[in-house]
Amino acid sequence: MQTWYFTECPYPDLPDPDTYDSIRVTLPNKHFDPVVGAGLYDRYLDLWQQADELGLNVMTNEHHATPTCIVPATPLMATALARTTKNARILILGNPVANRRDPVRLAEEMAMIDVLSHGRLEVGFVRGVPFEILPANSRPTGMHERMWEAQDLIKKAWTEHDGPFSWEGTWQYRSVNIWPRPYQQPHPPMWVTGTSPSSIPPIAERGHTMACFVTGPDVAKRLYEDYRRTYTATHGTECPSDRLAYGVGVYVADSEAEARSGAEKLRWYFDANKVPPYLTHPPGYSAPKLHAALGSSSAPVPHALKARGQTMEWMTENGVLFAGTPDQVVTQIRRFHDHVGGFGNILMMGHAGHMTHRETARSLELYATEVAPQLRELTAV
Repeated sequence: MQTWYFTECPYPDLPDPDTYDSIRVTLPNKHFDPVVGAGLYDRYLDLWQQADELGLNVMTNEHHATPTCIVPATPLMATALARTTKNARILILGNPVANRRDPVRLAEEMAMIDVLSHGRLEVGFVRGVPFEILPANSRPTGMHERMWEAQDLIKKAWTEHDGPFSWEGTWQYRSVNIWPRPYQQPHPPMWVTGTSPSSIPPIAERGHTMACFVTGPDVAKRLYEDYRRTYTATHGTECPSDRLAYGVGVYVADSEAEARSGAEKLRWYFDANKVPPYLTHPPGYSAPKLHAALGSSSAPVPHALKARGQTMEWMTENGVLFAGTPDQVVTQIRRFHDHVGGFGNILMMGHAGHMTHRETARSLELYATEVAPQLRELTAV
């Protein structure tokens, strides 16, 4: 099992939540202090560099108009990581291609980062969470179709080397001929997030790595089973475990008491995620039958919102947080791993909220030296 350390790079110094309607989209940026923000960027880059030095891989993502993630352009952060890290694979998860206006520009950006990093880039694509629709001035309908068309266009731009080609579809290009082309041939590894059974087949058919985040053990198990089934039917071979990934909060400490204290800070990501329904369910984003349930007890609730206010025990049992001493964290991950039938990548959210640099650095050190070596022996069951 490979580990990818990440933080969403939050800006946690916010006013009382009772004074604002939503932490995403509408919270005024007057609450952002650029001097404080500059110091946070320094801290976050230092932590990624530490993860690299400890032998872990690194991951970055982007969100918009929110203090939960002050990285609105993940290609910029990945470019910095290409120079501040030396050995780690760099995963972008991901590029919200359905909201981007120019997929060819994205193909160019990713190719440049791949060359800068000497072939350490892994490129992830996401549809984009519902909160992103308004900041992107995007259309919530047809996002899956746009996402897959953009990916196919980007892959063609990476792999066509004999001069310009044209593209006619949602996007129209008279001449596509990117410079530079990627360092890795035929192209960097590609990842896509999976959230529902209907989203899995096209990921498995293309052989991309599929990642799901804090879905819980039962949902993850179903998604992984769907992926394995489709992968085998399409490719005629057993699905490698490295095609599956799970994102989860992880905090490791020297004692149970310290682990509990740190994990309470790590859960800020979930507890602070106050978002009203009109932003979590924009018309056209979800299937009609799901959207029709909005406001009822059966309305779909994003996992990040479902975790708000839950006990630490609930979070641990439901694959939202793994926390404890090194042996306890290994046990928690193994139990989850065995329940879902195995996976090859853990996307470790190791920092959130008001966690101090010292707390995060110590957790990373314990994870890399005492947890990760025991996880490498895990295989599909």
